[in-house]
Amino acid sequence: MRILLVEDSKRLARSIQTGLRKLGHGVDLVHEGPRGLSYARHNPYELLILDILLPGMDGLSVLRELRGEGAATPVLLLTARDSVEDRVTGLQAGADDYLVKPFAFEELAARVETLGRRVRGAPVTVQEVGDLRIDLAARRAQRGERLLDLSCREYALLTYLASRRGELVSRIEIEDHLYDEERLPCSNVVASTICALRNKLEVEGETRLIHTRRGLGYMLSDEAS
Repeated sequence: MRILLVEDSKRLARSIQTGLRKLGHGVDLVHEGPRGLSYARHNPYELLILDILLPGMDGLSVLRELRGEGAATPVLLLTARDSVEDRVTGLQAGADDYLVKPFAFEELAARVETLGRRVRGAPVTVQEVGDLRIDLAARRAQRGERLLDLSCREYALLTYLASRRGELVSRIEIEDHLYDEERLPCSNVVASTICALRNKLEVEGETRLIHTRRGLGYMLSDEAS
């Protein structure tokens, strides 16, 4: 997913950004409320992770502004406040989830994955395309009985294509989904990742699942191209 993280603690923010990137997500990072609001308005994020106590403009105000403008992007609030009243205030402002500091990164990652499935309109934990089975909860993919040894980036690309099964997905859409502004890819990185993924996905005469439409994009489907 393409994620915006707005957190004023630079140490915590970098730790979260690094961890989420290792899971294959693209993460833009800012530290001030007004800048976070601007980024959220002008970029196609699939999730916002928003601290409540921010300089310039607090997180709840940022959230209310976005919801008032009709933005439906899921928002995970981070806060040191643990009272029921604070939780209710955050949810009433339009948050989708609420995580109290300090927290384990594994818990944040699990909540990010859950909200990501909502973005894709797929509350299920398993995606299937022909004999390809992707277990989203276990972050595992297999072709028939063969377990696929995928990098985080390859796994993220595969789940994205699976979430849009049968649709033509352009290179630009893939770049927006997988990369952030600090890691803008070179011109052939998507094609290279597709090639690497296809080599692992389609071996020993197995049916082609990734179809290329030259100049247009890629499609994951178990039907003939």
